[in-house]
Amino acid sequence: MNDERIGIKTPEFVTLQFQLAGLGSRSAAFIIDQLILMVVNISVLIVLAILFTRDIDFFAFAGMDSLILGLAILGLFIVNTGYFVIMEYFSGGKTIGKRILGIRAIQENGHSLTLLSSFIRNFLRVIDSLPAGYFLGIVLVFFHSKHKRIGDLVAGTIVVHERQTKRQNKQTPIEKEIARKGLAKEDLVIEEWVLRSIGQKDWKLIETYSNRLTQLSENERSELTKKVANLLLPKFGLEVSGKSNLELENTLLVLYLILSEEWAYEL
Repeated sequence: MNDERIGIKTPEFVTLQFQLAGLGSRSAAFIIDQLILMVVNISVLIVLAILFTRDIDFFAFAGMDSLILGLAILGLFIVNTGYFVIMEYFSGGKTIGKRILGIRAIQENGHSLTLLSSFIRNFLRVIDSLPAGYFLGIVLVFFHSKHKRIGDLVAGTIVVHERQTKRQNKQTPIEKEIARKGLAKEDLVIEEWVLRSIGQKDWKLIETYSNRLTQLSENERSELTKKVANLLLPKFGLEVSGKSNLELENTLLVLYLILSEEWAYEL
């Protein structure tokens, strides 16, 4: 099961290979997330008990106003569902549990989750948990060829293992250049929705630029930097005019670092 791979053809006509996450890794990630939510839920209930009953005894909830109790239950449902929706959307398909286990949820076309697909797959956890203990979801993940539960089937998503970036014993020329310049991903703040709009062609352009950069003369380097900057930087909402060639080059190299986390995979 753990060796199962799936080939996904992206809208850019690039085939990516993913290793499907099976029942074991998905269950372990879910348990970690549930433990986190359990701590949150218990904390919220204790606070409510203190505020409205002046008592932290469990049976104190029996004397709580029915409206307040109903709102509390609704609020906990929103928090528990919202945790998965928000984490998966803003963290590249990864909750804390998924991040620890090295898995992530993606769309079937290989792209990151949209807010809608994240909402659908997580809202339908209610059905996957029927009749109890997540039984239906477990059965479907175990028997489905792509390890999908109902939420995945409706939202058009799959859960895969994180692909590892290529590791080399020696730094590449561009890695040495980036290190020499002292550049880091933190030098630029790019909105998540902007990163989601970047496609395979954009990554290939900046990857090719970065790999060729150290092989060029100063004039060629300057000319290529201006051309690539004019093509790419506006897509990130970054200004080109008024910046020196060195600033443009450094910006492009930082973008290379940021995008390589998503795109520079060993297939």
